Amino acid sequence: MSSEFLKDLTPQLIKWRRTLHAMPELGFMEYITTYRIGKELEKMGFTIFIGKEALKEESRLGVPAAADLEAHEKKAIDYGVEQSWLDKMRGGNTGLVATWDTGKKGDHVGFRFDIDALPINESADSAHLPSKHEFASKEKNVMHACGHDGHTAIGLGVAQYISAHSDHLKGRFTLLFQPAEEGGRGARAMTDKGWLDDVDYFYSGHIGIQSLPVGTIAATTPGFLASTKFNVYFKGVSSHAGISPELGKNALLAATTAANNLYGIPRHHDGVTRVNVGKLIAGSGRNIIPEDSYMEIEVRGQTPEIAEYMAEKATRIIQAAANMHDVSCTIEAVGVTEVVVCDKALIPKITEWCASSEFIKEILPAVPVSGSEDVSLMMNRVQKHGGKATYMLFGTQLDYPHHHPQFDFEEEVLLAAVDAYIHILNGGSAI
Repeated sequence: MSSEFLKDLTPQLIKWRRTLHAMPELGFMEYITTYRIGKELEKMGFTIFIGKEALKEESRLGVPAAADLEAHEKKAIDYGVEQSWLDKMRGGNTGLVATWDTGKKGDHVGFRFDIDALPINESADSAHLPSKHEFASKEKNVMHACGHDGHTAIGLGVAQYISAHSDHLKGRFTLLFQPAEEGGRGARAMTDKGWLDDVDYFYSGHIGIQSLPVGTIAATTPGFLASTKFNVYFKGVSSHAGISPELGKNALLAATTAANNLYGIPRHHDGVTRVNVGKLIAGSGRNIIPEDSYMEIEVRGQTPEIAEYMAEKATRIIQAAANMHDVSCTIEAVGVTEVVVCDKALIPKITEWCASSEFIKEILPAVPVSGSEDVSLMMNRVQKHGGKATYMLFGTQLDYPHHHPQFDFEEEVLLAAVDAYIHILNGGSAI
């Protein structure tokens, strides 16, 4: 049944993916993306909850500056986003939740699909598929360089199946189209809204991460690290670098001192650690003592204890660097992820359910990863309330890594991913 459905749906899946790819939006600014998704789900008959209805506003982390939000809201109006929709999203409350109740007793199954892009300028190389086929990003320095355009298309494909085959399914379905996954900023806001508190089974996943043949899927992904993301502001005193340098307090030196010493945090004997200084802005001219500097960093750890160790060490180093150069500093936590532990009990179920798929050629029990994912908060909430959760991988060849200007994936992976979820739906909730 799913084979014919997917063959018919293929042009639409690719169209969804390419349309989303061409107009990417950064986290908590996915106004147009949310609107596009919601309009598709409305046509399918889902009950949808938009923006402030879908997330807890005060639980968001790393919300963009008011000026940036206002500029993107204006862009959304110019695009044609209805005022009633924009009112629910205003102030960076993007994303939506879609629900479907078959009316028949059964499990409550949840899915999460992330929708945000990255601050990367997409390659214009003619060998790059989106450029070659004219669906590359139209937004300067914004790009779907991590496959979230594909994830969103997969979510819409799953929704289309539920809508078309509801008579053959039982139970309830909740689909979370989550904003601001990048930086670990958005999941907590949806989790705190309570959508996952009575979910029996929860599934999410990712295109790629490891380069695998299309048709290969992984049922679980051990190795995701807990992480904390910080924005750091140093405030010094400006002065003339030649006439009165002694009167200045150099915020740039404080930031570079912190950056260099962050990489000196001792590794932990109990497991993996990571640290990265991803952005540093400071100074205004060669003869001016820099008064301000700004730094974006992250730390990660294999366990909650190691992640806390890394965050504590990082905070101490940053403060010490400020003290050393006699400047003040403000440290703002703007993102968080937790350790992911997939339920191994789902491995044989997923293996059995997906064995008959035409589009899935190999089912791996587990594929190790080493990044971080804020879906961890959702998974941990489900498990805390007695449900089961896993995070899957969907194989594709990767000529370039995630977060690269030429990142892309084989679009056939969309079929394999949707079919995996369809077989899970049928295995777990078919009548």
